[in-house]
Amino acid sequence: MTPSAGSGRAPLPRQRHRRSRRRSGRAPGSDSPALAALGDFQTLPLEIFQMVLNYLSVKDISMLSMVSKTISGRLINYISTSSGSRRLLLQDFHQELPARRGGASILEHYRALGLLLKRCTLLLPTRDRLKYVHKVLSGVSCFKLNGCASPLHCLGLQCYGVFLQILTAGWDELECHRVFNFLWELSNLARKVQTVVSSKPGSARRLELRIRLFCRGVLLSPGSRRSDCAFWLTRILKPWPMVNQARLLYIIFGPVSSRDGHVVWQKMIEGPTDETSLKGLADAIKLLYGTEAREWTADDVISLVDELSVVPQEWLMENNARLLLLSGNSICFTFMASKAVNGRAVELARLMVFMVLVCEKDLYCMDWAVRMMQKVCKVFSSPWERNNFLQCLENSFARMLMDMLQAVLAGDRDEEDSSFLNLFHLMNAQASFHKEILSVAMGSSSSSST
Repeated sequence: MTPSAGSGRAPLPRQRHRRSRRRSGRAPGSDSPALAALGDFQTLPLEIFQMVLNYLSVKDISMLSMVSKTISGRLINYISTSSGSRRLLLQDFHQELPARRGGASILEHYRALGLLLKRCTLLLPTRDRLKYVHKVLSGVSCFKLNGCASPLHCLGLQCYGVFLQILTAGWDELECHRVFNFLWELSNLARKVQTVVSSKPGSARRLELRIRLFCRGVLLSPGSRRSDCAFWLTRILKPWPMVNQARLLYIIFGPVSSRDGHVVWQKMIEGPTDETSLKGLADAIKLLYGTEAREWTADDVISLVDELSVVPQEWLMENNARLLLLSGNSICFTFMASKAVNGRAVELARLMVFMVLVCEKDLYCMDWAVRMMQKVCKVFSSPWERNNFLQCLENSFARMLMDMLQAVLAGDRDEEDSSFLNLFHLMNAQASFHKEILSVAMGSSSSSST
């Protein structure tokens, strides 16, 4: 019996047939969206996929990680495998060659690795990202504070620094706080820093060296932006009292021995030093005084400079003057103006004399010293205070000349004949300074008469 047109039973087999044809047309495994996200890689066994990765550069793997979340997850698993670790965590930090792997240095390798892990962990919370990165890098002993037996000849901490620099680029301040706290606790730096700042300078020389290298290589990585360096340096210094901040600043940026790399604590006390020994300290002071270091006021920086000048004992005044000159005009004027405001005219005058001497020795233009003196004179609240300062300035010149002349006449000469050279430089400095003052005075008088 032929079914009626309205019964609807006859078309059922054809509908099932059409659905079955649609199912049969799908690619194998396409029922899973995660596998579909692998694209052509879904046809490869995991072992073959990881073998393919061995032929890709770190930069290429980094680009691959952005294809999909699924591929990124596979790459995370690959990095954690023993073969992935051997391939990616290069550890020849003590035998750096001019070029490797197509011209890329080991520093460039870890910069690329930082970008790879940054992309692979993009969707993870900061805490989980840090835990994963620590898990990956924990086997690299040269990334640890005390991990390398030859830290002065090791690029490990620098590689760790550029890795972190790329990893944290663009992170907000709260996330960077978490990074610092994570590293601080992981390395137990609070206890170690407490040890060196509370001990006699030089009594923990090896620990001082380790802290210096870790802070400079990892947290203050060369090539970092000024704002980033200001942030990390602030995090290092701010938890401590001012006296400890000065000690720590000297440990990180002060002069070191060319023989063993240890901090030279007596450098600023025993005799005049050169610009090279002071440049690191001056650059750090300029960084903290700049607009990038928002948590530091001008008074904070001036107090730090004042405290630094007695680490470990009172510096020679010439070294104080040279540090201020290297720190820049703004810091130099602010430091001198604070002495003028606080009525320390004698101390200010003596500092001014040594600044003139440094200008002569280091070949700075003497008109800079004259202009600085003019600016400082405007800070005094009364003509009497200004005239008293100028009188103290001339008295300081006279006393220093007499002291140096007596040293020469007494025959206190060393191999370099330094006493005679000091007298020679000071006499030239005084003559040049007064010549500039006369030039300014005559120029102003002639302009007023016309």
